[in-house]
Amino acid sequence: MSQFNLSRRSLLKAGAAGLAAAALPMGYARAQSPIVLGAVYVGPRDDFGWNQAHSVAMEILKQVPGITVIEEENVPETDAVSQSMESMINLDGANLVLATSFGYYSPFVVELAKKYPEVQFRHAAPLWKEGDPTNAGSYFCYLNQGHYVNGVAAGLSSPTGKLGFVAAKPIPSVLSNINSFLLGARKSNPNATVQVIFTGEWSMPVREAEATNALVDAGCDVIGCHVDGPKVVVETAEGRGVKTCGHNASQAPLAPKGFITGAEYKWSTIYSMYADLLAKGEPLPNFVAGGFHNDMLQNTPYGAGATPEAIAAADAAITDLKTGKPIYVGPLKDNAGNVVIEGEMDNYDPVLDGMNYLLEGVIGSIT
Repeated sequence: MSQFNLSRRSLLKAGAAGLAAAALPMGYARAQSPIVLGAVYVGPRDDFGWNQAHSVAMEILKQVPGITVIEEENVPETDAVSQSMESMINLDGANLVLATSFGYYSPFVVELAKKYPEVQFRHAAPLWKEGDPTNAGSYFCYLNQGHYVNGVAAGLSSPTGKLGFVAAKPIPSVLSNINSFLLGARKSNPNATVQVIFTGEWSMPVREAEATNALVDAGCDVIGCHVDGPKVVVETAEGRGVKTCGHNASQAPLAPKGFITGAEYKWSTIYSMYADLLAKGEPLPNFVAGGFHNDMLQNTPYGAGATPEAIAAADAAITDLKTGKPIYVGPLKDNAGNVVIEGEMDNYDPVLDGMNYLLEGVIGSIT
C-alpha cells in the first residue's frame, strides 16, 4: 500500500505540473486537430450536483472551435456504460472518453481501454494505478479544501456555532469533507460543532430531507452536505429558515436567503488541458489531481447568508490554500478521544486518502 501511495503522490505532482504548463485560458484553447470528447454521467445533467458540475465544464468546451462534445446522462454503473462508451467511439468518433462515475472504472473502463488502445479514457476518481492500461487514467479534485472554506464561512455566519452535515456514506472522501468543514469552522469559531447524519445512499431525496429536518430540529443553523445532488438538502434548509453551504456545483439559486458559499469542482481546467494536449498530439498524463493551487476548485460566489466577516475570512482561507497552508495540523483527536494526527499534514498527503474517523467536535458515528 505504501509503495502505491508514494507512486500516486509522484504522479500527482507530475500531473499538477503538466496541468499548469498545458492548460490554457478557455479563450485561447487550441484545437488544431478534430477533438471529440465523450462524457458519460450516472445521473441527470441538471441535478445541481456531481453530474451538473461535469456538464457545466462541457458547456465551456463546446464553445471552443474544433472540439465536439458528446454527452449521455442517466447511465448506470453496469454493462450499460460500456455500451454508451463504445457507441461514442464507433458512431461519434470519440478520441477521449470521460467516465465520470466511481463505478465506471473497473471493469468497464479498464476493459474498453484494452479493446480500443487508440482511444484515451479518463475516469473521475483516483483509481488508475501502474499496470493499468496506459491509455486510461484518473483525475481527481480534493474538494475537502472547498469544504474547509465552507466551514470558515459557516463558523462566522452561524449565530449558535451548531452546524449540521448531511452525508451519503462514511467513506474516506466524505469523512475528509466533514472533518475539513469542522476544522474550517473551528478556525473562525473555536467552539463550533458539526452534527452529521449519514443517509446510506448517494441519492436518496426522502432521507436527505429527513436528515436535514432532523438537524434543524436539533438546533443546527447552518447545513452542509456531501450527497450527489444537494438540491433537496438546500431547499429543505431554506424552507426551514436556516443557512446552507453547497457541494459539487452551485446551489445558490435554490437558497436566495440563506446560501453562504459552496465547494465546487472546476472540471473545465482539467478538460481543457486534455483537449489541448490531444490537439497537439502530446500524451495525456495518467493521473492528475489538485485543488486550489492549480485552479481545479472554486467556491461558489457568496450568497445572502454570508456575513461580511465570513466573506473576508473565507477569502483569506482560499489564499492560504493556494500557497499550501495545511488544513490538518496536529495533534488532532477523533471523536472517540484517540490521537489520529500528530503533526502537520500536507494537503495532498496520501495518508489522508485513508481517513476512517470523525474528528473531535463532530457529533455522529461512522458505524
